Amino acid sequence: MLPAGNHIVVQAELADPAAIQQMVQTVAAQLGRLDILVNNAGIYEDHRIMDVDYAAWQASWGRIIDVNLLGAANAAYCAAQVMRQQATGGRIVNVSSRGAFRGEPTAPAYGASKAGMNAMGQSLAKALAPYNIFVGTVAPGYVETDMAAEHLASPAGQFTINESPLKRVAKPEEVAYAVVFLASEGSQFMTGAILDVNGASYLRT
Repeated sequence: MLPAGNHIVVQAELADPAAIQQMVQTVAAQLGRLDILVNNAGIYEDHRIMDVDYAAWQASWGRIIDVNLLGAANAAYCAAQVMRQQATGGRIVNVSSRGAFRGEPTAPAYGASKAGMNAMGQSLAKALAPYNIFVGTVAPGYVETDMAAEHLASPAGQFTINESPLKRVAKPEEVAYAVVFLASEGSQFMTGAILDVNGASYLRT
C-alpha cells in the first residue's frame, strides 16, 4: 500500500489520445513534476486467423493496437513534453513481452503490438537522449497474476510452466524489479535496452 498524502490516482482510457494528455497534465500539475512513466497497460484477446470472421479480426487488431501500442506511444509523447522542461529529464519504461520475439499465433495483434513497443522504445531512446530522458523496455514471459490463474491451473498452463527450466512463471515482483532498475540512475547507459524476464523460457541472440 502507498502511504497517504504523497500520491494521486488518475484514471484514463488509453485508447483515447485526449484522455492520455489530460492524465499526464493532471499528474504534472498536481505533483509538480513527472520523473518516470511506466507503460504497463495492455490487453490480450484470442483472435486466431482461421477461427474468427473478418469483422472480429479487424476489431481485435484495432482494440489491441490502440491500447498496447498507440496508448503507450501517446503516453510517452505527453510525458516527454513535461520531462524535457526539467533539468533532470526523466525515465520512460515500457513493458513489452517475449511474444514480440517468438510470435503469438493465438493473438497475432498482441505480438505485433509488443514488437512495435520494442521498436518504439529504441527509437525514443535515440530521440530523447539529448533531453536527458532515458528509455528502456522490459519483456516478460508469463507472469503469475489473477488474470493468468485459470490458464496456469489448466493442462495448457502446465506446458507454459514447463517452458522455463525453472519450472515456474515469473512473480509480479520479479518484473517490477526490472522496471525499477530501468527507472533508476544506474541504468542510464542502458538506454534503448530490452531486458528479458522470462526464466529462460525463450532465449534470443
